[in-house]
Amino acid sequence: MKKALIPLLIFMVLVGFLGVGLSLKPREIPSPLINKPAPDFSLPTLDAPELKVSTQDLRGKVWILNVWASWCVACRIEHPLLVEFAKTGAAPVYGLNYKDKREDAIRWLGKFGNPYTRSLSDTEGLVGIDLVFMVSRKPS
Repeated sequence: MKKALIPLLIFMVLVGFLGVGLSLKPREIPSPLINKPAPDFSLPTLDAPELKVSTQDLRGKVWILNVWASWCVACRIEHPLLVEFAKTGAAPVYGLNYKDKREDAIRWLGKFGNPYTRSLSDTEGLVGIDLVFMVSRKPS
């Protein structure tokens, strides 16, 4: 009798997981960065290195930050979507060019289009590391 209950119990657990899975919204991708302040930075822009953009310049505004590089394969795949999104004007898109050579990045944007209001140059990757730290940090 007990051996017959084990498969039934396993089946009920699987049905429970299926029920929970069906109630999720697969098109919503939760981000650990929503409603969190961006890490402080002041970086030169890619097209005009003498011009800097900082978190103070963007404070209180809605904006999207996309981390990208000319050597990044996934960036090449997502880039057409960013170009189309930028055309809608729904929110300004800022780029964070991560550990890239300035000339390569400018050439890449010239070839594939520039969706960014400004693209910031993070040649040493320090802001990128701060963003990774924010994502991996457990909520307090």
